[in-house]
Amino acid sequence: MNALLGAHDYVDDPRNADVLISINGELVRRDEAKISVFDSGFILGDGVWEGLRLVDGRLAFLDQHLDRLYAGAHMLRIEIGLSKADVANRLFDVAEANAMDAAHFRLMVTRGRKKTPYQDPRVTIGPATIVIIAEWKAPKPELLARGMRLFTTHVRRTGPAEQDQKLNSHSKLNCILACIQAAEAGYDEALMLDDRGAVATCNSTHFFIVRGGELWTSSGLHCLGGITRANVLRVAREAGMPTYEKDFSLFDVYSADEAFTTGTFAGLAPVVNVDGRAIGEARSGADVSGPITQMLREAYKALQAKEARGRT
Repeated sequence: MNALLGAHDYVDDPRNADVLISINGELVRRDEAKISVFDSGFILGDGVWEGLRLVDGRLAFLDQHLDRLYAGAHMLRIEIGLSKADVANRLFDVAEANAMDAAHFRLMVTRGRKKTPYQDPRVTIGPATIVIIAEWKAPKPELLARGMRLFTTHVRRTGPAEQDQKLNSHSKLNCILACIQAAEAGYDEALMLDDRGAVATCNSTHFFIVRGGELWTSSGLHCLGGITRANVLRVAREAGMPTYEKDFSLFDVYSADEAFTTGTFAGLAPVVNVDGRAIGEARSGADVSGPITQMLREAYKALQAKEARGRT
């Protein structure tokens, strides 16, 4: 069996061993980067985060990412304590300090340090903790050449009545359990259903299928409001492709013409197998993506380059 290959597997880069990391605005070397064991994020997973992509020295879809970060913090009643412009400047500070023109960023905000390890926000002391990690990371080329195999896990995505999946929280146990099950079954990543059995999302990416020239993805009620997801829908509609956010089942997935995942890190990644069923036609070469997936990938890359921005 092939080694597992997820949408976040990356090519190792030795420069990452010595990157500078921003902790509350202070730049420190990777092996010296520390937060308190009383931090809310460490104790409780109490925080929100964003993954961002630096392209040619500019951050792609920066405003969309910051809007989602602040919306999540507002829901959790976390006061970030900085304006969006200030947070953007910290991101560019990290890029410039590391002399980066292409990188993957992890921006994390937690409620801050506790005076005792307990969940009540009222025992938080001091401001929010803001950490920015940037690394030289590129997806493995095998991702396009082999494609991904997904396993439908029994771990379901919760709805707004439980924990709203629009919230990009630090607590990802639901997704981690799904990822574990898929890996132990010998698959690359997990495909997750909602509480009714409709297709929701993957454990770390969003999921699309192509059927009869139409693009389908879930209704969005049981998945994160993905930035890449939204922009792929946008370029598909601009290209005149019939595009639907709707409920559909595994029956529709197994007989799809093409399937792919979306995410900030890898963009559009082909899916060639779900639960042992081959998806669409067998393809070989450097990219096993179907023709519509390839077209959408190029359109997404063009939009990404157009809407990436630098420091203002």
